[in-house]
Amino acid sequence: MKQMIRRIFISLLPTVLLLTVSFVEAQQTGRVYRIGFLRGAAPPHSYIEAFRQRLKELGYVEGRNIAVEYRWARGSRDQLPTLVAELLRLQVDVIVADGSVPTQAAKDATRTVPIVMQSGNPVELGLVASLARPGGNVTGLTSISGEMGGKLLELLKDIVPRLSRVAIVFSYMTPASTAFLKETETPARALNIRLIPLTLGEPDNFEAIFQSALKEKANGIIDRLGPATPSALSKRLAELATKNRLPAISQSRRWTEEGGLMTYGPDRIDIYRRFATYVDRILKGARPADLPVEQPTKFELVINLKTAKRIGLTIPPNVLARADKVIK
Repeated sequence: MKQMIRRIFISLLPTVLLLTVSFVEAQQTGRVYRIGFLRGAAPPHSYIEAFRQRLKELGYVEGRNIAVEYRWARGSRDQLPTLVAELLRLQVDVIVADGSVPTQAAKDATRTVPIVMQSGNPVELGLVASLARPGGNVTGLTSISGEMGGKLLELLKDIVPRLSRVAIVFSYMTPASTAFLKETETPARALNIRLIPLTLGEPDNFEAIFQSALKEKANGIIDRLGPATPSALSKRLAELATKNRLPAISQSRRWTEEGGLMTYGPDRIDIYRRFATYVDRILKGARPADLPVEQPTKFELVINLKTAKRIGLTIPPNVLARADKVIK
């Protein structure tokens, strides 16, 4: 009997060893990576779905080999340091920060955890050393929003030839806001347009903001509330612009979908897909310092004809022909 048991044990030994090795390998390759996602306010659902879909294409599935910790500041910049601290306590492997202010908050909190950012002026703001060689623990994408001011003015001028005074509405006057204003001044002078910077500050200041714009005889508006602004506030700005029959433009497609007149800017769906690509490269061993910051490759022009009709504006055919989407 003992010999029989011994022979059975010996015959099963290779199988036992194989199962043991397989279990160890599964433990090693079955690591669940933890990603922190930081933003001033919750993004549209379609953005997050684009991020998840690209992760899935790259082999990552939430709940299986990756976990994403989403943190939105609900429009309050003061909450960002607390949210970053939460992510760091969770020992995230990488942080995705959408916006200059969230990126700065993440960078202030850690010099070791990789950060994948989206920022309009990352070099000028000191987030990276250069686009080609970021250095440090931050890389990602630039929406070149600081250079977009001239393009936004040109589009407004195309539909309002007599455009002469444009109010630029900021949530707060941050370093990113100052950079945008500075880089928009030169094209404004070339177009003979006076810029009127206005700061919202508190959500209930919208009426006062518009009174200031009207007092300054603004005949156009640029929305620069930014990604930290909750959707309801962006929608409120669009409503007041329409009510006061002022043509307005933004860089966020959400703006036109919520009643704004016109949007021109980087394709945000594409940006969120590229977030996932950066995350993948970092998880596979790439250092943020060696990953160049990429600029947008896709831009979109969206026009809301219903809003144009409400403010008594006719969009020229040559502008309509350039639109990627027209809301009728």
